[in-house]
Amino acid sequence: ELMASLQSRLQALWEEQELVLLEVRECARWGEELEVLVRDLCKPNEFERYMMFIGDLEKVLSLLLCLSSRLARVQNAMSRMDGTTGAEEKQSLNERHQLLSRQREDAKDLKENLDRRERVVSGILAKYLTEEQLQDYQHFVQVKTSLLIEQKDLEEQIKFFEEQLENLEQSIP
Repeated sequence: ELMASLQSRLQALWEEQELVLLEVRECARWGEELEVLVRDLCKPNEFERYMMFIGDLEKVLSLLLCLSSRLARVQNAMSRMDGTTGAEEKQSLNERHQLLSRQREDAKDLKENLDRRERVVSGILAKYLTEEQLQDYQHFVQVKTSLLIEQKDLEEQIKFFEEQLENLEQSIP
């Protein structure tokens, strides 16, 4: 019964992931339309700034989300430590926790820098775009960001339920 429940939940998550992937493709098309508009209206160096920002948006967010999920897994493993946990394993988890914490702080700094760059790009675009086009651009950035977060969250949930299902299957003689 539990296995059927886990499989059903996994199926629902896979279907939800497919829908998110459709939205991601639609957002990419929207991004391509914006790219053409910005290329046509802006100076080449301004267009390059825009493109660098859009490319880095995905990279920095993906990095931050990945590090956060890895850190959460290490923290979960640390919370399950007890008297039977070996000293070597404890030390390994503590070292991984420290490393991931530092890396996540560095990624947060990158995100703050990205936010400043976004304000610069918005300022540049405000010179060329109508108010409606500027709002479209800002909405595009918000949608792209939320889709990346949703995509990563679904991946994590799927991974969790797959691990649970695998552990359950292994526990049954």
